[in-house]
Amino acid sequence: MLLIVLAYLGGALTILSPCILPVLPFVFARADKPFVRNGLPLLAGMSLTFALVATLAAVGGGWVTQANQYGRWVAIALLAVFGLTLLLPDFAERLMRPLVNAGNRLSNFAQRDGTAAGGESSFMSSFGSSFLLGIATGLLWAPCAGPILGLVLTGAALRGASAGTTLLLVAYAAGAATSLAVALLIGGRVFTAMKRSLGAGEWVRRGIGAAMLAGVVAIALGFDTGVLARVSTVATSGIEQQLVDRFGGGSRMKPAQTAGAPAAPAADSSATHETPATQGMMRASTAAEPALPVEGKLPSLSGAVEWINSPPLTAEALRGKVVLVDVWTYSCINCLRTLPYVKAWAQKYRDQGLVVIGVHAPEFAFERNIDNVKKATRDLGIDYPVAIDNNFAIWRALDNQYWPAHYFVDAQGQIRYHHFGEGNYAESEKVIQQLLAEAGHGGVAKVATGLMNDGAQNAQGVQAAADMADVRSPETYLGYERAEHFASPGGEARDRVHDYAAPAQLAVNDWGLAGAWRVGGERATLATNAGRIVYRFHARDLHLVLGPSPDGKPVRFRVSIDGAAPGDAHGTDVAADGSGTVTEERLYQLVRQSGPIEDHTFSIEFLDAGVAAYAFTFG
Repeated sequence: MLLIVLAYLGGALTILSPCILPVLPFVFARADKPFVRNGLPLLAGMSLTFALVATLAAVGGGWVTQANQYGRWVAIALLAVFGLTLLLPDFAERLMRPLVNAGNRLSNFAQRDGTAAGGESSFMSSFGSSFLLGIATGLLWAPCAGPILGLVLTGAALRGASAGTTLLLVAYAAGAATSLAVALLIGGRVFTAMKRSLGAGEWVRRGIGAAMLAGVVAIALGFDTGVLARVSTVATSGIEQQLVDRFGGGSRMKPAQTAGAPAAPAADSSATHETPATQGMMRASTAAEPALPVEGKLPSLSGAVEWINSPPLTAEALRGKVVLVDVWTYSCINCLRTLPYVKAWAQKYRDQGLVVIGVHAPEFAFERNIDNVKKATRDLGIDYPVAIDNNFAIWRALDNQYWPAHYFVDAQGQIRYHHFGEGNYAESEKVIQQLLAEAGHGGVAKVATGLMNDGAQNAQGVQAAADMADVRSPETYLGYERAEHFASPGGEARDRVHDYAAPAQLAVNDWGLAGAWRVGGERATLATNAGRIVYRFHARDLHLVLGPSPDGKPVRFRVSIDGAAPGDAHGTDVAADGSGTVTEERLYQLVRQSGPIEDHTFSIEFLDAGVAAYAFTFG
């Protein structure tokens, strides 16, 4: 119920967002008519259409988004015609004459059964036309994905199709419809007063028609999902975040990061932040080894599509063992930096009754490729069981929202502790020791100074701990579904090849493309043999998730920092002269600096076509 209230309030705030502006003319086109027969069905059609399309897009994949693009153009054409009828009375008369004649015949037929039937026919005609206008508007409506809508869409994407996820989206749309209804009622009174005092009814009608055509043009040019969406997020995100904090009660759900698009599961950059509830649990477990609370049961592991390093395991077969479940994905920098510690625990406590299970839940499409996961597991030296959770069955059963996530299970199959993100390694190892002691396993080493050395000694290259004190750049996605701070002139051209120019100047955390790129939902793909990505960043390390051309052909690249070769600041996947090669789909470390950290402009130039770029991460 709290989430429904939160979704409703988030929708109500939509009217404060500039990205609602292109839709307002369509709503106010019914301002001078009775609200129940005209405004209400319009808003109902708009809300239900948005909720339906958003639900399908969140759980159904790209085909729904592609289908909706065709629906948007049909709606644009329909609303453009409607706008012209308001602006040009002669055009409206010629266009509507056949419909009026048909309506008169239907009205005459209805009157044979009495005037009441004729009134009902008139009511249904008005209601139906307004509802149809609302459906068209709903296909064009692209509300900005601030924290609240992002939370709803993320939950829908992860939990799959259900009445609950649709109800949340309906609640969001109902909130927006409520605030628009208030504006419509107020606007209707204003228009009525203008017509009475000025006799300007015809000019008001034409003004609305012109505004509708302007809205159609704005939407056709992508202003609602481009320029206005960026401004709108800033306009309401602060208020929405306060609502999330007030009503969420420490919810682990992470807001999605893209405007107007369904989100993938929670991004790994935010997984380093713990909820207040989690922090409290961590503090409680430090005092004289108190009993750890029971948080739930280890769910079924049968949802795994395949197992690596082990036959399929079951929760029942693991009874009597202490289990650490590590939810990860192989291109997640936060996951990679926790692996040395997880591997050290698996090795250190294996003979004392600890079973470590990696649950690999993919973020990007290439991480669903089981061969890719097997290779990454070998390359990373993981020898404990790994469950491939491509359908997010185990993820959902755990009610998880983060990469990485660690769940500590006692010998009775009960979850007793959890930790999200990097860090807290000493506390986590104390939990392992306590659960092993509870299970009667003797000889468990006690916590001592230098407890984390086992993992830290193995943390080399990409897996070395981040210098979080100097990280001021966030994880940044290149696909339009979650892209932020894109600074190339003209913005992104979605799902088609476009020739981009690098920004003349970059503020910190701005980035851009140069060359012919095709920007898709989760990645940008280079269409020619020359292209660049530039980023103004502030961090010790810079990583980029990359993949070679679709046919697997390696892609050469050259890295520069502030226009020069990186030298000693080169990452593990780059030579000192800045040269490197993309050979597989994974995370590449391109920059690792030493000494004081300052703002720098990073550039990577690709010398071959076909490279796919997914996301920047920093450390």
